Order: sequence, then structure tokens, then C-alpha cells
Amino acid sequence: MEERQVHPSPHPLVAHKLSRLRDRQTDPKKFRELIREISALVTYEATLDLQTRPVRIQTPLAEAPGLDLMEKIGLVPILRAGLGMVEGVWELMPTAEVWHIGLYRDEKTLKPVEYYNKLPIEPTVSVCLILDPMLATGGSAVATVDILKRWGVGRIKFVGLIAAPEGIAHLHQHHPDVPIYVAAVDDHLNDVGYIVPGLGDAGDRQFGTA
Repeated sequence: MEERQVHPSPHPLVAHKLSRLRDRQTDPKKFRELIREISALVTYEATLDLQTRPVRIQTPLAEAPGLDLMEKIGLVPILRAGLGMVEGVWELMPTAEVWHIGLYRDEKTLKPVEYYNKLPIEPTVSVCLILDPMLATGGSAVATVDILKRWGVGRIKFVGLIAAPEGIAHLHQHHPDVPIYVAAVDDHLNDVGYIVPGLGDAGDRQFGTA
């Protein structure tokens, strides 16, 4: 595993909001708000290397140099938990395309099962951000990267909230070129594949289905 490919956020605002997110007393409404806010902050860090081109703009007072993004961004939330991250990222990049990939984890095998994929035949973006709050076993992330690479995307990044060392190792074993941006790296997985200390089931806590 290449440590330089793992980027836990050093930002105090992220740490503060993550503490509120972990709290078992946080209700679904506040939980969704915190996911949106943390997602935007982590994505800000994940997109520092996007390519730009110089432009000239006219301010009310004078002409000035500026920069335009050159790359077209695609957001790929892994259903269903990844849906809560989209709005926060969209606030930063309102022109980003969103493509949904549906995967669920078989509770017996802990393997991902694909049930939804509506990607067009040819890639329409140059950079894809995979959005999933939890990088636990890493199975869903690996499967999603497999799908996107077959689609032909040139650059892929994983953006999440919490990662387990086991999930990081699994993703980098299969796709060492995919950097991981998260709010924090936690201690380990328990015997049923949940991140510890974690925050519970991100999907259930967002949608009030716990």
C-alpha cells in the first residue's frame, strides 16, 4: 500500500463535524447535513490538482487574469449511502455530471453485488470521484473502479468519510493508482465488516431506517 495515496483530512473543521457525525445521538436530519458539509470539505482537498487554463476576464474596474477548469468532472455515488454526499459536492461543482452505480454488500460473503448501472456507452467525463461514506472491506470501491475503468475514465479518485485499513489495503491491492480522500482512517473492521469505532450504518442513519 502506498501511504501517499491515502489522504485523511488534517482540517479541524472536518474533525469537529466528524465528531458530531459519529455521535449516536445525532438525528437523521443533522446526520444528513453533516455528511453534506464534510463531503464538500473533503472534496475541496481531493480536487486541488484539477487542471486549469488561463483566461482573461473583465471586472467592473479592469481586465484581470483568471483560471477556468479544463477537466469535466463526474460524480459516482455508490447507492444508497453515497447519495447523501452528492449535494455537498455539487455545491462546489454544480456542472459536474452524476452517474449512479448500485451495489449492495452480501451480509454473508461481504462481497459486493451490482444491481444498478446506467453509465452511457462512452465516457463523458475525464475525472470521476467515487462517493461512498464508508470504505470498509473495500469490495464496493474495487467493483466500482473496475466498472469505471472498463468505461474508459482516465482518472479516478475515492472520496469518503471514514476508511478502515483493511478497505484501504484491498482497494490499493487492486487499484494502486486510485487515491483515497477521507475525513479519517479508523482502527479496524469487526467480525461483521463494520468499521470500528466508525459511525454505524451510514445509509440507515441518513434515511432513518436503522
